[in-house]
Amino acid sequence: QVQVVESGGSSVQAGGSLRLSCKVSGLQFGRWAMGWFRQAPGKEREGVLCITRNSDFTYTPAWIMGRFSSSRDNTENTVSLQMDNLKPTDTAMYYCAVSRYDRCGTSMSVAEFQYWGQGTQVTVSS
Repeated sequence: QVQVVESGGSSVQAGGSLRLSCKVSGLQFGRWAMGWFRQAPGKEREGVLCITRNSDFTYTPAWIMGRFSSSRDNTENTVSLQMDNLKPTDTAMYYCAVSRYDRCGTSMSVAEFQYWGQGTQVTVSS
């Protein structure tokens, strides 16, 4: 049984930083790329970062403007999302997901990911 568990969500002020973590069990973690998505109330789920199985490439959409980064530890089955210079518009539920592939493309879609966590809430106040 595959389990994906996020942690680290919190309330922060604009301009602050936050680090989310994700622990995966029940599959060969190192075989798959990993993604981070977010979903704000009333909006569609959107991808914010994808990291390849061996961390040689990380995709983030242009509108992230370099504020988010990621690292993974294939021996611990964990992946993190480092978020800097947070804005109130970053407020959302953040989800960790296991890709169906070992690499990342130049976009992210929900359909490309096979297992999902329950999410962790990030709230950014102005």
